[in-house]
Amino acid sequence: MTTLKPSYKRVLLKLSGEALMGNMEFGIESNMMSRVAREIAQVADMGVEVALVIGGGNIFRGQGLAESGIDRVTGDHMGMLATVINSLAMQDALEKIGKQSRVMSAIRINRVCEEYVRRRAIRHLEKGRIVIFAAGTGNPFFTTDTAGCLRAIEIEADVIMKATKVGGVFDSDPAKNPDANRYTTLTYSEAIEKNLGVMDMTAIVMCRDNNLPLRVFNLNDEGALPATITDLSIGTTVVLEKTA
Repeated sequence: MTTLKPSYKRVLLKLSGEALMGNMEFGIESNMMSRVAREIAQVADMGVEVALVIGGGNIFRGQGLAESGIDRVTGDHMGMLATVINSLAMQDALEKIGKQSRVMSAIRINRVCEEYVRRRAIRHLEKGRIVIFAAGTGNPFFTTDTAGCLRAIEIEADVIMKATKVGGVFDSDPAKNPDANRYTTLTYSEAIEKNLGVMDMTAIVMCRDNNLPLRVFNLNDEGALPATITDLSIGTTVVLEKTA
């Protein structure tokens, strides 16, 4: 049996909170959480160092709360706490299958998880622990996409893996246009110029300016995460410049 070699040594996986809902309308669906945890464990078993950033949209979304009348800063702080809930749930799911993990929060909540310290996070990764970064950047007005890019740059990840509900980046919405074409490779400049909605603009610019590759893939395809680690043809790869 041939074992495929992973394309990366250290990755950061960006999950939306909605990815954990499964078929539910809100909250955490246990079977979906368990499946994602198993796939993360498969990646770790390849010898890849894995970090995660999980959104909180399945519980609270700061911007949405602000639109309902709650102060935006207060709403964003509530959203940060939602990401802590999701991160602790993921830690539990990983540890149930024998994978050591650490939750590191950008806001102080020391009774339930560690405070984020860059050097400590890198040390956890080097020891084979899966590190889950919670509470975004710790500041309001920044999305968890931006937090994911920031943490990926700080820990010197080889790539940021963005899990979505579609198989990559398309030239139009594949849910509305069955003839939408998937990009295999994009540059950050193309993604910005064509306004393809890969991530929010702050995150895209941050990745571009730090030459951090981005992979976009469909988490709903079972086994997609470990497959994407070894097969560069899956999903869409966004890079600084295309190679000849």
